Amino acid sequence: MDPDGQTSPSGSCVDPSTLVSEDGKNTKSVLCQRCGSKVLCPGMAQFSDKELFLPSMRKKSSISQSDGSVDGDTLTAHWLVYDMFDFENVGFTKDVGKIKYLICADCEIGPIGWHCLDDKKSFYVALERVDHA
Repeated sequence: MDPDGQTSPSGSCVDPSTLVSEDGKNTKSVLCQRCGSKVLCPGMAQFSDKELFLPSMRKKSSISQSDGSVDGDTLTAHWLVYDMFDFENVGFTKDVGKIKYLICADCEIGPIGWHCLDDKKSFYVALERVDHA
């Protein structure tokens, strides 16, 4: 985070201690970094320390890989949501194997998160891919 409390676009580490309540839930609203649309209300997600790979953030229409390789990051700090109806605003990509990536439903930037089709009740939103207010 920079001194103003904003996440830098380069994907610097986010300090979860300022965002997580004593019971492990998000204390602030989770917002899209690009358009500011609300993804989650406070108290709707549990902090999770799980290592997941997310492709680089791009607008939906520009995601294309001609050589089959995927640029991305392995991230560990996530908001875990147990019910897809707890989201205020989220979209899903088409299946990529057994994975659906979460994107902003308004501006279609993403992926901001990850969902495995084998586990119907686990939706992960990467702290580094969203803003908090």
